[in-house]
Amino acid sequence: MGYVFDFKDADLYDAGFDKPGSQYRLELEIRLILGLMDPKKGERILDIGCGTGISLVPLLDRGLNLTGIDASPYMLDKAHDRLGDRVDLHRGIAEDLPFEDNAFDTALLFTSLEFTDRPAKAIEEACRVAKDRVVIGVLNRYAPLNMARRIRGFFSPDVYSKAHFFSIGEVKQMLFSILGNVPVLWRTTLQFPFLTGRVVSYIENIRLVQKSYYGTMIGMRIKPVPKFRTRPLALKIQKRKAYKPTPGMATRQFIIKN
Repeated sequence: MGYVFDFKDADLYDAGFDKPGSQYRLELEIRLILGLMDPKKGERILDIGCGTGISLVPLLDRGLNLTGIDASPYMLDKAHDRLGDRVDLHRGIAEDLPFEDNAFDTALLFTSLEFTDRPAKAIEEACRVAKDRVVIGVLNRYAPLNMARRIRGFFSPDVYSKAHFFSIGEVKQMLFSILGNVPVLWRTTLQFPFLTGRVVSYIENIRLVQKSYYGTMIGMRIKPVPKFRTRPLALKIQKRKAYKPTPGMATRQFIIKN
């Protein structure tokens, strides 16, 4: 199941977005994820590990059917306060989603894979419930900001101390082990986490720049291979009946002459 946020974590998580530069960083990350999702009106979207609902806010006014799921009741309480009844919220874990196969058009894992014990299983479940695409947003192990977060966590434990940071290669390896050699579209953002401004924002959104291996956020989009939960069924084997020749019917006999 992984790490489940408690009441204190939920407060710290939301408070973190009030720090200088945090909103700017979030906007870049959300823009990257929305570009990969490319949501269309009427589509069904599942946010796996929706947390306090921050990642769902940009999707509210797009005519989408939104569902969120999280393991923490404290995070869900904050999500409900933020989103009201505009999103269908559930409590559950990423590794065992309580939804039918192909129940959604898109499944999103936005900074939630980092807190699971079995990230590959969480991706497999996302592929099972998503019909068209799975979009993953994870924190990059080799990004300068995330390196600083990890070092700081040794001296002052925080939410990021509980997270597992990923590399692009690591995420792709998990995807290929589950789906085979499927096409994967990836980009990164927040190449310059300690700078802000209009010019920096423009540079951040250049596609060539987003092919950097050192952006703070890795975004990936994959086409899921259909997977279905199955249950073993008992096979009934019916023995073939032996039929007797009908009386009066002639039978052929073949004589082999030497």
